Amino acid sequence: MNPSEEFRQFRGQQQTRRAFLGRASQGVGALALAALLDPACLRAAGSTAGSASDRWPGAVRPLHYPPRAKRVIWMSMAGGPSHLETFDPKPKLAEMHGQPMPESFTKGKQIAQLQGQKLMCYGPQWKFRRFGKAGTEICELFPHIGSVIDELCLVRSMTTEAINHDPAHMFMNTGSQIAGRPSMGAWTVYGLGSDAADLPGFVVLTSLGRGGQNQPIAARQWASGFLPSRFQGVHLRGKGDPVLYLGSPPGVTRGRQRDVVDAVNSLNARHDAVVDDPEIATRIAQYELAFQMQASVPDLTDLSAEPASILESYGCKPGDGSFASNCLLARRLAERGVRFIQMYHKDWDHHGGVKQGIEFKAQEIDRACMALITDLKQRGMLDDTLIVWAGEFGRTPMSQGGDGRDHHNAGFSVWMCGGGIRGGQVFGSTDELGYAAVDNPVDVHDLHATMQRLLGIEHTRLSVKFQGLDLRLTGIAGNVIRELIA
Repeated sequence: MNPSEEFRQFRGQQQTRRAFLGRASQGVGALALAALLDPACLRAAGSTAGSASDRWPGAVRPLHYPPRAKRVIWMSMAGGPSHLETFDPKPKLAEMHGQPMPESFTKGKQIAQLQGQKLMCYGPQWKFRRFGKAGTEICELFPHIGSVIDELCLVRSMTTEAINHDPAHMFMNTGSQIAGRPSMGAWTVYGLGSDAADLPGFVVLTSLGRGGQNQPIAARQWASGFLPSRFQGVHLRGKGDPVLYLGSPPGVTRGRQRDVVDAVNSLNARHDAVVDDPEIATRIAQYELAFQMQASVPDLTDLSAEPASILESYGCKPGDGSFASNCLLARRLAERGVRFIQMYHKDWDHHGGVKQGIEFKAQEIDRACMALITDLKQRGMLDDTLIVWAGEFGRTPMSQGGDGRDHHNAGFSVWMCGGGIRGGQVFGSTDELGYAAVDNPVDVHDLHATMQRLLGIEHTRLSVKFQGLDLRLTGIAGNVIRELIA
């Protein structure tokens, strides 16, 4: 007798009071007998979470298209990088430095922090150099990225709907400015599952920089929204214990903890058989995953086996919590089958001191980005790993008379490489002052649709009914940018 099936049949029938009491006593007896004859039959389904049969297989089966990418590494530059000091040269803006910003660019437009202010053109604070076979111009502060520019597709016409940090993060992560929608990482793992046996399918890494305002980021940016919580991102810390309370208490052996996990999962499985709640199934899976992570996470974060040449190429020290260390961890996570890896690097919010601030940022990310791309390529993994570098918005080409730039959503730069992207090209452009995207504008929904296409998903077909609507990452918009795909 299968106790779970017994409960499901029992629940589906109308019962008299006498039948209820009689059947209930039989069910308890069946559970007791099953526990005596074969205790394993009551073990939670997730108690051997390394096996393929226990892992989420993905909602998209089969894939809509042959996939070009198996995994995503999304670099979130939190705060809003200035495209004018990174990847979008504007000589005309340099010529007009200190002159009034032409009203034709700004009249009637949404401008953060600058309403009613005297707007002055603020020229690029660093020179640009040509790199690669095509002579692509990027800021001179990024020579390492310049050395791999032929692997990159540089998008200079990115736009977004939001103009303040939190809604802009929500929009870039979930396709909606309203909190409560699933993040792109959650959608990816829901759609495809994960190849990681003992790690989450969606992992978040964070690092803190210098030279800008430390704008907060929040766990809701990598949440699962109305999808089951098993698909939310798991934050691994760069310093100290990667996951709090992951270790066993003193005196508790792994065997004893295994017994506890099995017992709790067994009780949860019995309850799930009665109420059929997806969150209980998630709880069972997450208890098991946490138990597996006690062994897998220390191995993941132990960089002692990495050659000195690799540490030198990334420019990191093990356990320093830097963006460089997180890039190396991202490669190790990718090797272990993690489907979506998101890296947040903070302090790009340069309302003042943009010149020195961008210099600090370049020192923190330039070498590490190059090292990650080169490392993946040498291991044969770049072809099926999609890398995206993006902020939540850009910065204005004008100032209020100070030495910084304010929030800007009408035009900024992102770049992509690997995973089916056609490298060595520049796509789209902003106007001569860098204010608005004028050639091949790209919005966030387009970026998400293109990412899902590279993963083998038709973005209009991966949806979930919620509150009477068929909701998806791209909302009711989004076009795949076929020019970006090799």
